[in-house]
Amino acid sequence: MANPNIVSVTAITAGTLGWNLPTGGLVNLIDPDSGYLLKINRIVVANVDGSSAADVDVAIVTAAQTFTNTTVTGADATTYLAKTISVPADASLVVSDTPIYLREGDNLQAQASAAGDLDLTISFELITDA
Repeated sequence: MANPNIVSVTAITAGTLGWNLPTGGLVNLIDPDSGYLLKINRIVVANVDGSSAADVDVAIVTAAQTFTNTTVTGADATTYLAKTISVPADASLVVSDTPIYLREGDNLQAQASAAGDLDLTISFELITDA
């Protein structure tokens, strides 16, 4: 797995992506390709249902990683940013507004408690040193 050197990047591509969240279990939304680092700047969930609240789960699945001069234990796991958080009808929830980095093998996952009710949007930067 490549881990880009963010001191000597060759390209940073910014963007925004959105999904209507499914029910029935966490699904992979985004995972960076080899040689890329995805910096998620903000995650927002909006409830588009006009009358009912819905719950959201948002998680990061971190692949086992090796860092130079660092020992990491227990890093191959699913960790939640939000777990069964209720989003009121016609309201939004900021799940994260601090940077989160995804490397090759990592995944952003999410699910909703009600089909078609929750939209998840991220703003991001895709970084490479290749």
